[in-house]
Amino acid sequence: MAQKDPVCKMMVDEKKAQHISEVNGQKIYLCSANCKSQFDQNPSKYGY
Repeated sequence: MAQKDPVCKMMVDEKKAQHISEVNGQKIYLCSANCKSQFDQNPSKYGY
């Protein structure tokens, strides 16, 4: 199943994702280290 990267809106395959963050027990799949870094700095900006 795919999930949308909240930073760049790209679809990310959960099984192949290499960049994952977790917020309140929910896994957030990101397409790149850059998107993960941006997300981790301010998850609330992306609705988490």
